[in-house]
Amino acid sequence: MAAQLEPSVMSKINTWLNGDYDIDTKQSIQQLIDEGNDTELTDAFYKDLEFGTGGLRGLIGIGSNRMNQYTVGTATQGLANYLNKTFPDQEKSVAIAYDSRIKSDEFSKIIADIFSANGINVYLFESLRPTPELSFAIRLLGCTSGVVVTASHNPKEYNGYKAYWNDGSQVVAPHDVNIITEVNAIHSIEEVKFDGDPSRITRIGSEVDEKYMDHILSLSISKGALERQKDLKIVYTPLHGTGITLVPALLKKMGFESVTVIEEQAEPKGNGQFPTVVYPNPEESEAMSKAVDKAREIDADLVMGTDPDSDRVGIAVKNHHGEIQLLNGNQTASVLIYYLLNAWKDAGKLTGTQFVCKTIVTTDLIDKMAEAYGVKCYNTLTGFKYIAQVIREKEGVEQFIGGGEESYGYLIGDAVRDKDAIASCAMIAELTAYAKDKGLSLFDMLMEIYKQFGFYYEGLISLTKKGKSGADEIQQMMADFRANPPKTLAGSPVIRMDDYKALTTTDFWSGTTTAIPSGEMGIEASNVLQFFTEDGTKFTCRPSGTEPKIKFYVGVRAALEKNEDFDSVYASLKDKVKAIGQELALS
Repeated sequence: MAAQLEPSVMSKINTWLNGDYDIDTKQSIQQLIDEGNDTELTDAFYKDLEFGTGGLRGLIGIGSNRMNQYTVGTATQGLANYLNKTFPDQEKSVAIAYDSRIKSDEFSKIIADIFSANGINVYLFESLRPTPELSFAIRLLGCTSGVVVTASHNPKEYNGYKAYWNDGSQVVAPHDVNIITEVNAIHSIEEVKFDGDPSRITRIGSEVDEKYMDHILSLSISKGALERQKDLKIVYTPLHGTGITLVPALLKKMGFESVTVIEEQAEPKGNGQFPTVVYPNPEESEAMSKAVDKAREIDADLVMGTDPDSDRVGIAVKNHHGEIQLLNGNQTASVLIYYLLNAWKDAGKLTGTQFVCKTIVTTDLIDKMAEAYGVKCYNTLTGFKYIAQVIREKEGVEQFIGGGEESYGYLIGDAVRDKDAIASCAMIAELTAYAKDKGLSLFDMLMEIYKQFGFYYEGLISLTKKGKSGADEIQQMMADFRANPPKTLAGSPVIRMDDYKALTTTDFWSGTTTAIPSGEMGIEASNVLQFFTEDGTKFTCRPSGTEPKIKFYVGVRAALEKNEDFDSVYASLKDKVKAIGQELALS
């Protein structure tokens, strides 16, 4: 075995075998050695888990590249060290939440113990809670930092750890890098203070729930429509996750009287196994299938499903054929932003100092709408922490209306600084009631947007490349696109390339290269490439920060003159996206 493993891998394995690790962990490592399982040993030990766009995330298991009590403990000790160095002369506190995944509750207790052992006060949720409520609690309780234990929508084998700053947003530069530096400075597991101080740990629960729901209710715009459409038929599934703690209660508080919860997916049962779905991801049609089937059965107006930590929501509505159709994240974000922009305009609140925010891979339809309403639209790197960064930098100068990203995450108002599926469920239900009050479906509203601003369609091609070999392959693909940019896409010349790793924009018509400003407004060096064509097509290459994937985002557009043309225009745009994928051999 030793001859086939890299020295760095062997060094880490020996550290774990000889260090202060529990006997079960050591026996599991030894078993892999005895079996000659070099592939598993390499994947488990070839690197340390790093903070990506979603924080610390990985497969649950033994090893430095896995989620376990030691990697979680080391990350927490590093964060505690950083907090104590950054705020040396003041009382510090953190809030901790967790979702329904394997070991989430166990990890949350370990995290609480370590913070308390380092002299930091802890507010630990008494049971599982949504990620956005953790962000809200940090601001409500005046915490210095926060942690939520979740792997969001990843498969059941994963868990993760998101670190938050005192404004309720996920950590960004320089804090993320500085925390990693502190983590890497821990050379022995003996440096991690696992023995907690119970006197510093306070349990929180319903009192925060009530204040959080009160905040969401305060965002309501169309109270009259809610009263008139209280019998709107809604189907909701929490996909065995944290949404069950708040969404049904919130919809009831809003006055909705016909809410059906998918009972077999209502409780976070199965010990994190998510027994009724392959992936607990509302982006997947399979995950939403039980809710969609129920909607067809009862002739529902709206379907909503949240992921395990309730920061993402997927929806389905009746389309122009009367069929229940899933909307993608770009469509949902567009309808939400359109509703908010109209409401602010009707209320006379648009003064030229408002803004919306989205990521660079999210539909440009939002830019187009914002421009029409005289509202700024800021574009950030992928990851909601960058949207939160813009909100923080513009606080007191410009007013945030709402924002979103194509991966089913949205935010209304700024009391939460992360994507918020709980508030989004409330606002989506409200705008559906608003549309129905005017004799429209939510899908009708979407078609009206397309007719007014253009039919924007976005496709995603995602390739999974697991392990070290997969990571190397992904890096090579990015290098190849940089070295040999496509000349055309679907017959249209490529006129510009934005390289966020080099932070440069290249104009292929003029041959000039200029800098992309960084250091603020949600932009920093990142391994992302974007190509723009003469006909308005946008093509983005981006390795995932949280999964072993490389993602290719394709955005195309066309005019939609009338509702009757929807199907034909939609088909042509889908064909165009498919053709681009084929010509670039993305398979």
